[in-house]
Amino acid sequence: MEVPARIRRVPCLAALLALLALALAPAAPSAAASTPSCRGADAIPTAATLHRVRAATMCLVNRERRRRGLRRLRTNRTLQASASAYAREMVRRSFFDHVTPSGETFAERIREQTRYLAGTLRWEIGENLAWGTGASATPREIVASWMHSAGHRRNILHAAFREMGLGVAVGAPVHVATASRAATYANHFGRRG
Repeated sequence: MEVPARIRRVPCLAALLALLALALAPAAPSAAASTPSCRGADAIPTAATLHRVRAATMCLVNRERRRRGLRRLRTNRTLQASASAYAREMVRRSFFDHVTPSGETFAERIREQTRYLAGTLRWEIGENLAWGTGASATPREIVASWMHSAGHRRNILHAAFREMGLGVAVGAPVHVATASRAATYANHFGRRG
């Protein structure tokens, strides 16, 4: 019996650098992100608004998918916990990368720190990261920047993904003067089986 190969999806470094450039400069919202139906899309993340910001960001991601005839991604608690922990870790340890300072990759984090891949032979996972300050940290601006970056857009629009988890942490992953008005995002995508 042939065992199916495991499939991994992680955006390339060029896409990460493009996102960083977009996070530092105001991005024009995509047509889908400019309509007001995702409540909280323009909220600046604070400790008091994190739940609303997370819900709005997930709504905007799913709206981008629906506009293109793709199914809505369900929230997965394991991916949600993983993404939330990683956004907080980047702020706490002052780094911004898909690989931790100790060298742990996204696939290793999912495999070793969660049970998301346990018992499955075929899977796909993806990760989008972003951070911004002030108005550039709103869900609308973050999703717009992802949609203007080829690697991040591919993750959002990848038809095989079925689930996602989104983490938002108050603060910047690097030293900036406006860190108190900053937010760091981690969006984890997945499909098992």
